[in-house]
Amino acid sequence: MFQPGLKNVTAVQTKLSNIDGDQGRLSYRGKEIQQLVEGYSFEEVAYFLLYEEFPDPITKEEFESKLKDYRSLPDYMERILLELPIDMEIMDVLRTLISSHHIKHGVEIEESALRLIAVIPTIISYQYRRMNHLPFLKPDKSLNHVENLIYMLNEETNHIHAKILETYLILTMEHGLNASTFAARVTISTESDLVSAITSAIGTMKGPLHGGAPSGVIELLEEIETKDNICEIIHKKLRNKERIMGFGHRVYKTIDPRAEALKYTISQLDQLPEWVELAFETELKTIEILKEVKPNQNLYTNVEYYAAAIMKALNINPMLFTAIFSSSRIVGWCAHAIEQMSNNTIFRPNAMYIGK
Repeated sequence: MFQPGLKNVTAVQTKLSNIDGDQGRLSYRGKEIQQLVEGYSFEEVAYFLLYEEFPDPITKEEFESKLKDYRSLPDYMERILLELPIDMEIMDVLRTLISSHHIKHGVEIEESALRLIAVIPTIISYQYRRMNHLPFLKPDKSLNHVENLIYMLNEETNHIHAKILETYLILTMEHGLNASTFAARVTISTESDLVSAITSAIGTMKGPLHGGAPSGVIELLEEIETKDNICEIIHKKLRNKERIMGFGHRVYKTIDPRAEALKYTISQLDQLPEWVELAFETELKTIEILKEVKPNQNLYTNVEYYAAAIMKALNINPMLFTAIFSSSRIVGWCAHAIEQMSNNTIFRPNAMYIGK
C-alpha cells in the first residue's frame, strides 16, 4: 500500500530506542529516559547507546579521555572554516566541516563515531564566535563534554547551567527513525563511510520541517511577557486559529516524557529564572484553557517548549538551537549507523509511477 513519505511504514528493527506515543514513554536500550537523566552523564549515555552497555570506571575514563583528545579542530579544517563566508549559517558550516573530516580508511566505525561526536561542539562554537567577531576558545580538557561546550561558546561555565543543558542533550540523543536518522542509515547502507552518513543527517536536520529551532516558543513567551497576559493571549490565538507553539507532538498522544524530564530537572533549581517561571505558569494556564476550549483533545507541552525556556534562561542565542540539538543527536546517528552495518541491507524502496 502506498504511504506518502513512508508514514507508518516500518523500515528497520532496532534495539536503540523504544517510543510509546500512547503511554508517553521513551527508553534507550530498555532504560527509561528519566532514569538516564537522573543517574548518568552525557558521556555514559553516549557510551551506552554506542556499545550496548554502561562503561566500568576504567573504560569510562578511557572513553572520556578520547572524547577530550578528539575535540581539537585539525589545522586543515580550521583553514577551511576561515575561508567560508563569515555570515554562513552554522548548520551549513557544520555540514561542510564534518564532510571534510579526514578519518583514515580502516578506522573502526566506533572510533570514527567518537571523533565526530567530540569535534562537533568545537565547530559550532568556532563559527558562532567568528560570526560575533570573537576570538576562538580552544577546548578545555579539564571540563566534561557539556561544560566544555558552554565554555567555548561563552568563555565561562556554570555547573548548574551545564547540568540543565546535559539533561536536554541526553533527552535528544536518540528518537527512532526520524528523517535525519533515516538519512544516515540510508547512506551507511550503501557501505559508505560514517562521515558521509553524518553529513547526510546534518543536511536533513537543517531542513525547517525536521530540525526547526524552537524559536516559535520563545516568540510566544516574549509576546506573553508577564503572567498577567497569559490567558488573554492564549484565548486570542485560539480565536484566530493560530497554533500554540510548544504544545502537541506528532508521536506522543499524551505527555512528552522528554518535556517532563526536562521540566523536573529545571524545577530542582534553588532559584528559578523569571523566564522559566513564566514558562511554568504559561503551561499550566494554557492546558486549563485548552481543556475548556478543546475538551476532546489532549495537548501537552513537547520537548521543544522547555528546550526554548532553558536556552533562553542559559542565554544561548537562537541561532545555535538546531546546531546544539545536532551535537546531541549525532550520538543517535552514529549508533544507528553502527546498528545498520551489523546486519546490513541496502535501502531500495519502490517508486509508484503515476505519469502518462
